[in-house]
Parts: sequence; structure tokens; C-alpha cells
Amino acid sequence: MIQHVSLELASGDVDAAVGFWALLGFARVEPPPGLRDRSVWVASGGQQIHFLLTDDPVAPPSGHVALHLEDYDAAVARLREAGFEVDPRAEHWGAPRAFVRGPGGHRVEVMAAPPP
Repeated sequence: MIQHVSLELASGDVDAAVGFWALLGFARVEPPPGLRDRSVWVASGGQQIHFLLTDDPVAPPSGHVALHLEDYDAAVARLREAGFEVDPRAEHWGAPRAFVRGPGGHRVEVMAAPPP
């Protein structure tokens, strides 16, 4: 399991990003006091996404965050209901997976099964 990943984000995209990650089971948590003025964090279990606030954020075009979600089908349905374009891909490890772009342009892979 990855403890955290940091993604650059414009301040104006914070609410949309927090809402997007909530669809994937993440909730907003408080960063340490020294980071509160320059970052926003969301967490699910022991995994965290740290949004580094910047005026000129960069989202890698092909790099991505990959998540194994026990409720894969429900998560995909929530994303679609919220208006996100979910792009199903070939199954890996005998289970479905898909890509979606979140607020700020970050690419996220959701998987029904983790790699072996």
C-alpha cells in the first residue's frame, strides 16, 4: 500500500477535487499545522492524497494514481452519476479496471483487483 501521493492543484479546484475523491472513498483530513496554508489532504484508511496548492499546477499526461476498490462497480457508478467520463480498459488480473480524470486533470486508475 502506498502511504501517500502528492498532486499539484490550483486553489480554485480544491472543492471539486475533495468531492471527486469522496466518490472514491476518501475524506478530507487536516494536514500538520505547518502545511495547512499550502496543501489540502484527503485520506482513506492508511492512504492519503496530498494536494499541493500552486498557481500553475501540472498534471502528468500519462502518470496516474491507481486504486484497488473493493466496491469497484459502485465507485464507477458514482463517478458516472457525478458526470465523470469513465474509460473502461482491458481486464488485468481477471478483473475490470478503468481510468478517469479528476479535477485538476489528474489521471486515476480504479481497479477491481490489485496486482498479484
